[in-house]
Amino acid sequence: MSERRFALIPCAGSGSRAGAGLPKQYRELAGHPMIWYALAAFSACESISATALVLAPDDLPLQARFGSAAFAGLRFDTAFVGGQSRHESVLNGLRHLVQLGAADQDWVLVHDAARPGLTPLMIDTLIRAVEGDDGDGPDAAIGGILAVPVPDTLKRAETGPLHPSEPLQSSRPSQPSRIGGTVPREGLWQAQTPQMFRVGVLRQALEDALASGAVVTDEASAIERLGLKPRLVNGSLRNFKVTYPEDFALAEVLLGGPSAAASSGDRPR
Repeated sequence: MSERRFALIPCAGSGSRAGAGLPKQYRELAGHPMIWYALAAFSACESISATALVLAPDDLPLQARFGSAAFAGLRFDTAFVGGQSRHESVLNGLRHLVQLGAADQDWVLVHDAARPGLTPLMIDTLIRAVEGDDGDGPDAAIGGILAVPVPDTLKRAETGPLHPSEPLQSSRPSQPSRIGGTVPREGLWQAQTPQMFRVGVLRQALEDALASGAVVTDEASAIERLGLKPRLVNGSLRNFKVTYPEDFALAEVLLGGPSAAASSGDRPR
């Protein structure tokens, strides 16, 4: 049986940094809930066998929250197995994919619910880059992620207080801070999603990290702990993560403009 590709979207977070008292993945953007865009992108890809949406155990089905018509025509399965962290949610989601028929050698593409700018073209680009690397060498079929080279000069904040009487700046992120040094940007990339790996390898990586108490902020960092080096695949600035309140206005422009889909290289869906 040939290898298949599954999409996994953890969607159990509260989105507290985005404000508004509503999980950000459910806020409306250009006429749709934010989560709609990721589901639509994967639904438009014939190469994706199935998409699993991971919700918190006490959440509502999307159809109950928004009405049955809001997600009509989209292909996805809902799993109410979200954990206390993204790490746990993805691991539980992988176990759910196995119930849907995913095998260890199949691929899984894990995507952030808060990246509504994803397009089918980006998904296909990642798949071609990762699967095109298959071979017999030690780096074959490790997987890869969408990412963009860092274009800006990076500054490291000084960790001490501005004045002896003040607390450390790290505990007051909204307050002014001083430059502690400049970080060379050569070779630095900003990770995006989807992040694509073998189902079995990613499950092992996440289980090992959880057992050792290691903090992994994305799937690639768990894979890296195994000594593997995933491929970096050029993504797009359009695929940014909506995190703070001001990000919604930018996402609205990207998704709502009359030429937004055409300029992104997206296919009709």
